[in-house]
Amino acid sequence: MYAILALAPIVTVFVFLVLLRWPAKHAMPLALVVTSVLALTVWDVSGTIVGASIIQGLLLALQILLIVFGAILLLNTLKNSGAVSTIRRGFIDISPDRRVQVIIIAWMFGAFIEGAAGFGTPAAVAAPLLVALGFPAMAAVVSALIIQSTPVSFGAVGTPVLVGVSGGLQGSAAEEAIVASGMPFADYINAVGFQIAVFHGLIGILIPLFMVVLLTKMFGKNKSAKEGFEAAPFAIFSGLALTVPYMFVAYVLGPEFPALLGGLIGLAIVVTAAKNNFLTPKTTWDFPEKSQWDPKWLGTVSGEVGEERAGMTLTKAWMPYVLVGVFLVISRTVDAVAGALQSFSFGIPDIFGTGIGHMITPLHLPFGIFVAVVFCTYFIQGMKWSEMSDAIGLSFKTVVGAASAIGFAVPMVRVFINSGMTEANLQSMPMELATGVAAIAGSAWPAFAAVIGALGAFIAGSNTVSNMMFSLFQFGVADQIGVSQSIVVALQAVGGAAGNMITVHNVVAAGATVGLVDREGEIIRQTLIPLTYYLVMAGILGTVAIYVLGLGIWI
Repeated sequence: MYAILALAPIVTVFVFLVLLRWPAKHAMPLALVVTSVLALTVWDVSGTIVGASIIQGLLLALQILLIVFGAILLLNTLKNSGAVSTIRRGFIDISPDRRVQVIIIAWMFGAFIEGAAGFGTPAAVAAPLLVALGFPAMAAVVSALIIQSTPVSFGAVGTPVLVGVSGGLQGSAAEEAIVASGMPFADYINAVGFQIAVFHGLIGILIPLFMVVLLTKMFGKNKSAKEGFEAAPFAIFSGLALTVPYMFVAYVLGPEFPALLGGLIGLAIVVTAAKNNFLTPKTTWDFPEKSQWDPKWLGTVSGEVGEERAGMTLTKAWMPYVLVGVFLVISRTVDAVAGALQSFSFGIPDIFGTGIGHMITPLHLPFGIFVAVVFCTYFIQGMKWSEMSDAIGLSFKTVVGAASAIGFAVPMVRVFINSGMTEANLQSMPMELATGVAAIAGSAWPAFAAVIGALGAFIAGSNTVSNMMFSLFQFGVADQIGVSQSIVVALQAVGGAAGNMITVHNVVAAGATVGLVDREGEIIRQTLIPLTYYLVMAGILGTVAIYVLGLGIWI
């Protein structure tokens, strides 16, 4: 009964946002009310805890909006400096084919940014850049969200594994059992990380193909999936260009660098291949004329970038994105720099004395990196102050449109997660829901483990949080049914990464970067197709690994 009741907030979001097509700014307040009423009545959570959770959610929402603002500001700055015109010409010189362009920008460049920053940053970077290159806003957002899957488990220099999985198991009976088996806990986490990389590596090979097929089917003049499949050789090659080095790096270096180095190595390979027409489609595919675009494809952010400017070389135009990558890596890997950036923070550490709180470190967030890069860009590209002030004003207006949806979505999530802070003998809503599913699945659990990970990410908006919530639960279920705990925990992380494709605040944030507001349900409906593929494949591979191959820890 409690599992069914715990499902109510998720059903509310799905029915009103996806099926009835309400905008998130209307659906999410309703979901917040449903979740809060359940917490107060059925879960017997105090009003103080619910109120603290809502305030915590508002602080988290502000953090997300800061990141979105930084990403939009960078794009508008590059538009006004003339850099985007040069970048667009550079991509046309590599390949005029939109299928090739989306693979390079969303899949390869997006994986690199995910590895460095995580937290939805790739969609915030890739989507507006695609729009500036001439993609419809809806196509740009859907493409940018589809790649929020394979690289995500190793985003932000491995945070979903090193903080999420490790934090979920640490200090528990699971950690005691691992150590008692003779394996150091850190080695176990690295082994699970490699398993995660193998599952992602096998599934992720086809993600670029999914992306281009959806692109041609949904946004092409002929609405033809066949035109997407014409790019299959290059798309599959691009999938391998990322996933092969990605798995190798996971095995050799651990969870910190698979997405970052895999994306960087793959980017070099794929750009070189595209320049030399290696496996690229024989015909060039493009969108129909803009006058023929469905109005539903369009956002409020203009794709017009003007003419190229004298003296704007490709090196100078790309330098801000190079700096984004460099600054992100330094801020995540150099302890002295990370400490300095994290020393400035604001927020409320303990709301109403509940122990619930959140502190924002704006300089360490991608927001701080984006602003620093914008500052450098102003001088590197010789901008006028009028051009910069126009970029700031336009970026602020764009973010305001997304504020209400995110401002309700994230508090709903925090009430949902914090519902375990109760005097009643109940687990939190996510745990009650997972327990109910596990009871039904029984020995077939490996086929469904990734689904719980995806649900956790959909609820929490984060693979890291999903892993922290459910890793111990997944370990316990695997132990109860007598199968490899490490593989089931790995499936949790894989599902949690895939769930980022449909996370409401990721969708709202990515849409906001291109001015695509109130269209969240439509975006989620399109990304449900690759999500389904991801979860089905994870279930099949996990079941085969456990019941057919009899594998445990792969080292």
